[in-house]
Amino acid sequence: MSLTVAAVLVPLTVACGSTHAGQANSGSAGVRQPVTGVDWRVDGLTADGTTLRAPATARLRIGTDGQAGGNLGCNGFGARATVHGDRITFGDIRSTKMACDEDRMTFERAFARFLTTGTITARTADGKLTLTDGDGDRLHLSRGAPE
Repeated sequence: MSLTVAAVLVPLTVACGSTHAGQANSGSAGVRQPVTGVDWRVDGLTADGTTLRAPATARLRIGTDGQAGGNLGCNGFGARATVHGDRITFGDIRSTKMACDEDRMTFERAFARFLTTGTITARTADGKLTLTDGDGDRLHLSRGAPE
């Protein structure tokens, strides 16, 4: 009986836990996509159950040198970023001081507040990046420029 159970379970376990070379991984298993050194387009921000759509100008790049920068929606910004595994902490944000329409400024304030709330958790999959803060608010990003 033990031999029969082993003969059935071993191939099943191997089949469920393996991935073939060249096959795309879309789950949490496999090779992680990099967060640093990538130009990310900000798609939106979900805070307190409300999702704000990002202006087309909103961008984020976290350099491998620990410098972050981009555009908050209206103004360019820079900050120090510390990355440890899937955890990111941003330092104080330095930004330009232009004024834009109210929708862009509302998004910009929310984006800047999100980046400076403390440690943020990063998750990547299929060219997308989701940053989540300790309150469960999420910043949604996509790899590269808009199409």
